Amino acid sequence: MSELSCIDAPEADTATAASRPQPAAPLHESHANWGGIASLALGVFSLVTAEFLPASLLTAIATDLGVSDGAAGQAVTATAIVGAIAAPTIPLLTRNIDRKRVIVMLSLLLLLSNILAVTAGSLPVLLVARVMLGVALGGFWSMAAALAMRLVPERLFARAMSLILTGVSVATVCAAPVGAYMGNLWGWRSAFVAAGVVSLVAIAIQLVAIPRLPPKDHPSLKVLSELLGRTDVRVALLAVLLVVSGHFAGFTYIRPLMEQITHMSVSTISAVLLGYGVGGFFGNFAGGFIAERSERYAIVAGGGLIALLAASLWVAGSSPVVAAVAITLWGFAFGAFPVGFQTWIVRAAPDHAEGAGGLLVAAFQIAIASGAIGGGLMVDHVGALGGPIFAVITMTLGTLLTLRYGPRGGGAPVAAGAHF
Repeated sequence: MSELSCIDAPEADTATAASRPQPAAPLHESHANWGGIASLALGVFSLVTAEFLPASLLTAIATDLGVSDGAAGQAVTATAIVGAIAAPTIPLLTRNIDRKRVIVMLSLLLLLSNILAVTAGSLPVLLVARVMLGVALGGFWSMAAALAMRLVPERLFARAMSLILTGVSVATVCAAPVGAYMGNLWGWRSAFVAAGVVSLVAIAIQLVAIPRLPPKDHPSLKVLSELLGRTDVRVALLAVLLVVSGHFAGFTYIRPLMEQITHMSVSTISAVLLGYGVGGFFGNFAGGFIAERSERYAIVAGGGLIALLAASLWVAGSSPVVAAVAITLWGFAFGAFPVGFQTWIVRAAPDHAEGAGGLLVAAFQIAIASGAIGGGLMVDHVGALGGPIFAVITMTLGTLLTLRYGPRGGGAPVAAGAHF
């Protein structure tokens, strides 16, 4: 997973203004609820941390539960599939419920997911925990931007979203290496204990900092159906499915490659995963810089680089130097996608930016599931190099599709540091 970026579409000011959620009535122009924004950032950090943990603990989980690496990787698939369904449906199902209550309920579901993961004695139980996480993840992401708009004046919305998205960046840097380190010291379940503690803190802050937010918008299936009828939107979503599935096929099964092909120690694996996270942190900003000028070039640059890096792992993954450099640069390259795709989808549907954003979150989650399934099948049939092989194929197809049919105009201003 999963993350949304703040985008202005200058060419669609009139249509966007009509559909853009407005600040809550009592909110004074000079007042901003930064405590509420911080609680959303911590919630995002908790969600993304829990989402990313299996990638760094995959072999340990598989060994403990007595299943193959490919089967254990479906813990990622379960979260992604459910998240794809939850992203567009949670706002529909809860449209008459106070938004603070909905956010707290989703955070409680995240806490229960972590508790169940800690106590899981079999793969089916772990998958149930990951399904619960998927509901929380999809619902939280689909509502985060609209809530931020109600917690701060509109002029501070970009700054608020940037703060919320720092939770993603920090989780990207910390989740994989810290999870691998804790798993080595105290077992893989300890990492989920830590994730549960963070989610509990997030709930406490949300209860105190977020005010009552009665529902304002009335989303409908008609809007989503109309968006899917647009060619530009469908092409963008197809590009997401190809590119992001390739990324997650490689990322989900990167630890088996480092253990079985490169033969790295656990400490070295943790260091390389930290490099991946740091690369992703800076890649977010680089991707935003390129996307401001051309979202098409941002996606093509990131996709082309990852295809080359995956090919290098396929050919020379046994070299520790090649593997370490390729994985670090892979994290950097992935940073171009969230801002690039978010800019593309909003430019394709400026009159329904929120609905288009929900479809994008769903497409990302479906792509994550596709990558985890496809990569898992490849790993189980051809070995640990199956992930990079899958990535080379789908990443190349997605990059070529974007190069040929991607938007030709300049990108809209984007808040850097975005992620899904």
